[in-house]
Amino acid sequence: MLTLLGVAVIVLGFALRFNPLLVVIAAAMTSGLAAGLSPTEVLAAFGKAFNTNRYVSAAWLVLPAIGVLERAGLKEQARRTIQGLKGASAGRILLAYLALRQIAAALGLTQAAGQAQTVRPLLAPMAEAAAEPLADDARQRVRAMSAATDNVGLFFGEDIFLAIGSILLIVGFLDQSGITVEPLALSVWAIPTAVCAFVVHGARLLLFDRRLAKTRDAA
Repeated sequence: MLTLLGVAVIVLGFALRFNPLLVVIAAAMTSGLAAGLSPTEVLAAFGKAFNTNRYVSAAWLVLPAIGVLERAGLKEQARRTIQGLKGASAGRILLAYLALRQIAAALGLTQAAGQAQTVRPLLAPMAEAAAEPLADDARQRVRAMSAATDNVGLFFGEDIFLAIGSILLIVGFLDQSGITVEPLALSVWAIPTAVCAFVVHGARLLLFDRRLAKTRDAA
């Protein structure tokens, strides 16, 4: 049970708003030392994990491309495209994106969209353009709702994919406890949760649309 001290270090460090990287390193060192490992062995485990998962760094290669596209007018083009559509609204655009994000995540395409590559350069500008004219506080709420929509779609959609890390972690943990569960069974039971999340957040988006319309009418 002493190895769980690392969890306490993470909770305390985040509560005190320390540097996240230092908190994670401190938590890993705490759990490793509590498990009887030497500092050298803990560092070796860090190195092995980094070498095994170095493909994660490949995502950073996308950021320069996104920057170049933004500089070339990606946001402006997204705005013009939405302004040319009749009946488009911020809530409807975000609702359509929520559906696409959940379906893509359920198929394992979790990196097909995201905050940096989709929300900031495309989704948020499109939602803003559909809701114009906007006051500054309303614009910030549209951006926040755009980011939240991506999070909800990804979080509740990815668990339907049976090869996602969270599903495999649950299967492995239960297997160690003598409980055999097939990954497909867990994925199937994630579908009702995803549907409920879509309904709840979809309703929030439509209500958000109405509030934006009332704000514009009042102005």
